[in-house]
Amino acid sequence: MTARDDARRGRAESRGGDRAYAPEAGPTLPERLVAARERKGVDLLRAERETKIRARYLGALEAGDYADLPGSVYTKGFLRNYAIYLGLDPEDVTRQWKRERGDLSLPSEPVLTVPRALEAPRQALTVSPVLVVAGLLVVLIAAFGVYMGVQLLRYAKPPSITVTDPAQAVITVSDGTTSYTLQGTSIPGAAITIADPGLDQPYRVNADDTGRWTADVQLRRGRNEFDVSAVDPETGKSSDSTVRLFITVPVTAVEAPQLTLSSPADGAQFSNGAIPVNGTTTNAAKVIVSASRVVAPGASPSAKAAASPKPTPSPKPTASLAPAPSSSAAPGPSPDVGPVSVDVAADGSFETPLNLSAGSWQVVVTAVSADGKTNTQTRQISIQYQGANLVVQVKGARAWLKVWVDGVLSPVTGAAGVVYDPGKVLTFTGQQSVEVRTGNSSATYFTLNGQSLGRMSASGGPETWLFAPPNAPQKTNRT
Repeated sequence: MTARDDARRGRAESRGGDRAYAPEAGPTLPERLVAARERKGVDLLRAERETKIRARYLGALEAGDYADLPGSVYTKGFLRNYAIYLGLDPEDVTRQWKRERGDLSLPSEPVLTVPRALEAPRQALTVSPVLVVAGLLVVLIAAFGVYMGVQLLRYAKPPSITVTDPAQAVITVSDGTTSYTLQGTSIPGAAITIADPGLDQPYRVNADDTGRWTADVQLRRGRNEFDVSAVDPETGKSSDSTVRLFITVPVTAVEAPQLTLSSPADGAQFSNGAIPVNGTTTNAAKVIVSASRVVAPGASPSAKAAASPKPTPSPKPTASLAPAPSSSAAPGPSPDVGPVSVDVAADGSFETPLNLSAGSWQVVVTAVSADGKTNTQTRQISIQYQGANLVVQVKGARAWLKVWVDGVLSPVTGAAGVVYDPGKVLTFTGQQSVEVRTGNSSATYFTLNGQSLGRMSASGGPETWLFAPPNAPQKTNRT
């Protein structure tokens, strides 16, 4: 026998051996599938959901009823997917299925090959004028439909109105608040109306292009009520609802101002100079200062006039420097000097000079609050001038000044003199005399020992004046 015949016989024996293969001892494929599923802890319904294989097909596989399956190709696919799901080797499961069916080489099912249909040659896209016109008409009709829909919705729907500040409808602001800025949203261009029952005309503003609006409203002490609404200017429709706000400004009890008078001290004596009046106050808008001459008890009615020193004569007397009485003066007899209104600084302090002549005086200082409440303090003082006390004030225009005190040039003005602006007040004190040269006599005013002399001349030119009490002022040639 040739080697070719031996090989041919070996191949035949091998094929015969495959057909005669007997399954190994052990669990069957259905038993393996059931055991694996139970190990996994799932039932057929859950396995159906997770594998997407119908439960009846899975049951047929576990029962070995392969005849209930749709075919060997589907059965093989079911077995592979089910084996993977159960954690078994899909190739080993497939081989066991073949062995238990008695055929390791199952013929494949015939595949029906359907001839492909002939494809018609593709035609090039042709754009005709008719298609272009039709497309444009469709676009125009769609745009017109959208526009009409928007307009119908707009005319049918009233404008909205929302207030964003204040965030709550009822709020309380700090004491003293006089205005508040309301903010909110509406439709673009909406006309916003804010009605205040305390006003004849409401506040009106317009929303911007984004629908935002702001409005400043005035507040009064107590509860302020506002009704906010919106109107669409194109349709005339008003908002369905009105936003009502309540803003409360606390009303505090009106307290009288507090007053502390630092100067003058009660019973103080002054020998020269303007009397300094200063101190501090709280809750006061201004301070009123005045002074009245004190007449000794038992004196005749004319004693007060007689006690006043006669004004020192001057070439041309003018009006007194003391401010005229105002409606804010304290009630009672008119004072001899004042009343003078003094502004209160931010820290509550106040200060003013008070020019008084020799004698006994009662100084009255009154703090007045914005609500008209007052607090008054009085001081008794006496003045006995010694020598020459001269107060020089520049008023109405600038003036050049040069001063000699007791015949000696004052270091305040120096040898060259100094030009002062209107409102400047200077005080010079000498044992015998004070001499002043002014470059503008019409803008220079004098007060000697508390007695206002006004300006010595209205000529407006340069002049020199000597003040040496008790003598009258004299014009000199000193330059």
